[in-house]
Amino acid sequence: METSDFRKQLEGYGLTTAQILYRMPDHKKILQSYIWQNYDLHPKFPELHKFLDFWEEKLEGPIHSVTIAHCKLIKPAELRMIGSEYKLH
Repeated sequence: METSDFRKQLEGYGLTTAQILYRMPDHKKILQSYIWQNYDLHPKFPELHKFLDFWEEKLEGPIHSVTIAHCKLIKPAELRMIGSEYKLH
């Protein structure tokens, strides 16, 4: 039986992590951090936008900044095969 996360991956979704910095409602000069993680579509991130819209409507802490990490934004270095091999001793 497949899970909804697996189904989303088959539909092109990738694991997305967002660090949300927001101001404390009672102390505007203090920043707090919140980590959001879910499967989302690159590059428009509809799930993240839906969450941020919810935040703006329902929560009191105004958002300062959002940093996004997604597998299509960050990739490991590409490897390539070398054409020859040398052995020493």
